[in-house]
Amino acid sequence: MNAFEGLAFGFSIALQWPNLLACFAGVLIGTVVGVLPGIGPIGAMALLLPVTYSMSPAGALIMLAGIYYGSMYGGSTTSILLKVPGEVSSVITTLDGYEMARRGRAGAALFVAAIGSFVAGSVGILGLAFLAPLLASTALRFGPPEFFSLCVLGLLVLSRLTGSSLVRAAVMVALGLALSTVGMEPMSGVARFTFGSLDLAQGLELVPIAIGLFGVSELLAAAHDKLNAERPLPVRLRELLPTLAEWKRSQWPIVRGSVLGFLFGLIPGPTAIIATFSSYALERKLSKHPEEFGQGAIEGVAGPESANNGAAQGAFIPLLALGIPFAPASAMLLTALLIHGAQTGPLLMTNSPEIFWGVTSSMYVGNVMLLLLNLPMIGVFVALLRLPPYFISSLVTLLCVVGTYAISNSLLDLWVLLASGIVGYGLRCLKFEPAILLMALALGPILERSFLQSLFLTQGNLVEILERPIAGTMCVIAVLVLLQPIYQWLKSVRQSPVRAPV
Repeated sequence: MNAFEGLAFGFSIALQWPNLLACFAGVLIGTVVGVLPGIGPIGAMALLLPVTYSMSPAGALIMLAGIYYGSMYGGSTTSILLKVPGEVSSVITTLDGYEMARRGRAGAALFVAAIGSFVAGSVGILGLAFLAPLLASTALRFGPPEFFSLCVLGLLVLSRLTGSSLVRAAVMVALGLALSTVGMEPMSGVARFTFGSLDLAQGLELVPIAIGLFGVSELLAAAHDKLNAERPLPVRLRELLPTLAEWKRSQWPIVRGSVLGFLFGLIPGPTAIIATFSSYALERKLSKHPEEFGQGAIEGVAGPESANNGAAQGAFIPLLALGIPFAPASAMLLTALLIHGAQTGPLLMTNSPEIFWGVTSSMYVGNVMLLLLNLPMIGVFVALLRLPPYFISSLVTLLCVVGTYAISNSLLDLWVLLASGIVGYGLRCLKFEPAILLMALALGPILERSFLQSLFLTQGNLVEILERPIAGTMCVIAVLVLLQPIYQWLKSVRQSPVRAPV
């Protein structure tokens, strides 16, 4: 059957009452999981996997998939309102979303984030239905040299992400890469920087550091500025909708973020994180007012949130079309398929069309449910701003501690949370951008592993990496990104007036 027939057949499966209930339960749980920092969609899927034993294979996958992309919706809520990223991929939303909330535009930020997520989800579903075989085969061409080049390019793009100086950005990248080396060396298994601690041998968890850098540091900053703190203005009903100017500024970032996120979703690794940072960098580059980014630019919410959900939808293509999980959440979905005895891989579309097309169509149903769930709740979310400061601080502290401890029930994670909060507060005072550190920490293990694998693959000849089309192209782009500040400096020197000799 072609794509249109497949989608029609899929809707007939997705709109059955058991599958509708499974989809609603999945997106509702996913939204809650996204709001609560630390738990994450993977943990929620793992906990609820036994519940799916009594369900049909299509219903089980529909519910688990709803948890995954539903968490991407919920992750923006606390990022905008409390500057606590519910998901690591929502970190970049805190930069402008929280500033909008402080200026009384929390409702507009949440509204644009919800619309952008819906548009990105719709783009991803169409891509899954029409382009799955072609794009999945393209993604399989990525080997270790391509991953290494992609990571290098991502880190160099990060150096120009927030407009801070190149030196400050380089310090943050170096610190993030250094922290990523704690634990076991990926090839030999040698322990590094563990100081004899078995807990450190597994490396530093990303979520406690993210919550500490953005949640705990915000608490410390609020306590320091208590005397000078400004209470947010009450949010009236008409302020829940974006203004016409905000709509115009959000339209193209939503479109670009949706497409960019979908394409990144086809690549293995933490693609949602990379997609959001890349979208933010792109929108800042294309904006007529780049100085507003970090101060409450709505493009900084619309683009990354769209990219976040687009990447989540794109990650389903290699899973459903080839049976290959390119992300940890996809691996959980693959586990569910195997438990229910479904044949994975290219034959899934032929032998189990009710699963492939049912899950694909259910994503659109789920995105509609998420839109209907999230938009009416904007007023409730914004009401958090009217709570007393001590109540909000207590709530944020509870979310940070419970969310961190729930990851692996480790006291070490709580110490990492505290240390990250103190470091994050220090970075804020020194005008460094902690988001760059977090991204470098996330990319560090992939960068190191792909670099070592590339050395083995090329027998130490790094020139062969440049001879590969995809890797070579990304290396060239990386060099251009690195030279761009130098070019701008030379251009400014040439345009500056030359003083006549006295």
